[in-house]
Amino acid sequence: MNPSDDQRRLGADLGLYSITPNNHLEFDYVTLEAYKQFRVEAEAKGFRHFLEVFDPNACGNHCPADLGRFINDLIVRTLAGVPSAGRPQFLKMAYHGPRAMEELVAYDPTLVPGILGGSSGTTFDAFHLLEEAKKHGARAALFGRKINNCEHQLTFVRFLHALANGQIKADEAVKAYHGELAKLKISPQRALKDDLERTTTATSYAGGGSGSRTSKPIAKKAQAGPIEQKKYRITESMISSGAPRRGEPKVTPVGEAKVATAGVAGPSDGFPRTANGSLDFKKMTPAQKVAYSRQKIQSDLQRNNDGNARK
Repeated sequence: MNPSDDQRRLGADLGLYSITPNNHLEFDYVTLEAYKQFRVEAEAKGFRHFLEVFDPNACGNHCPADLGRFINDLIVRTLAGVPSAGRPQFLKMAYHGPRAMEELVAYDPTLVPGILGGSSGTTFDAFHLLEEAKKHGARAALFGRKINNCEHQLTFVRFLHALANGQIKADEAVKAYHGELAKLKISPQRALKDDLERTTTATSYAGGGSGSRTSKPIAKKAQAGPIEQKKYRITESMISSGAPRRGEPKVTPVGEAKVATAGVAGPSDGFPRTANGSLDFKKMTPAQKVAYSRQKIQSDLQRNNDGNARK
């Protein structure tokens, strides 16, 4: 189907395409061929996309020794000779350190590398990752679990924005973030001293493979004292809490409202739930998340079949 100009304006014109290379020629070839077919069709139909490149998750005894070099090589080979109209708007990939990021940016300055966040980790993990990657050439950050699992998403994102603009340092941002939580009367998940530690965090959503690591401290920072507001000043133009005022109703996250009305899981389904009865994804095990996703897909398919039967 070739959409008309009017049809192109009906929906989103930007989508995500993900690939996971595993250094197996027979599998990676099929993956890249499928991406090529998507890219050609997307270009013909005026559909933009961004490309997510995961670290290997099933490479067995073929895991690359230099992961950053392997991913960089795969990206530049995949996009070699592709005209600008068919190229991804930006990349989403794990941050493999200063050298790998600088090499990728230096080799092809037209690329817009963005970093994925991986697992939650500490607040310093998120802030330092953004600060470090930006310093060496990253131009976008796409954090899912780091934002979703924090204490107050709007405040967290506003500090990320300030970090991206070079208005604050990572350690200062952690202290100031805790200060904002105190103003909002929100108990932090960790003490300030613990939240200022850097840990290793998983960079793969699959939970395995060479890109997956557990969360544990990798460096001890100096003992942090009380929040030192005198060293920096967070102005209203930089950060605003975005929290509801006293007496205002609490805003339900979009994702939570959506699953609460999806109708794919009832109170007796065995999934963990919050006090208001909605699904609690933070407490779900990986197996429960897979089961829930399968139920949702089956429910959607059933609704489609029922709708087609009534036509």
